[in-house]
Amino acid sequence: MSLATDPRPPLPEWVLEAYDVLVDAITQQGRGEDNCRVPAIQRDGAISVLLSTNELDLEQGDAEYAVTRLVERGYLYEVNEELRITTVAEGEI
Repeated sequence: MSLATDPRPPLPEWVLEAYDVLVDAITQQGRGEDNCRVPAIQRDGAISVLLSTNELDLEQGDAEYAVTRLVERGYLYEVNEELRITTVAEGEI
């Protein structure tokens, strides 16, 4: 989805990089599990992923900020203390 057609508010580049890392972690976690389950990650798990990845150099506060901003801006949503990826259908753009 291009930035011109993305309805979500823009975020700093490093937060979007954190989003990419989390999307990879969430989708990897969903593979091999029950197909009926929506891929998700616990908030603490998401922060741990961001702190342990080689793709970003974040401190605890930065990781927490990134996760919070991604939820507040609609890139992720939270259900029962799990973070899930928000998908935007092509017809909604």
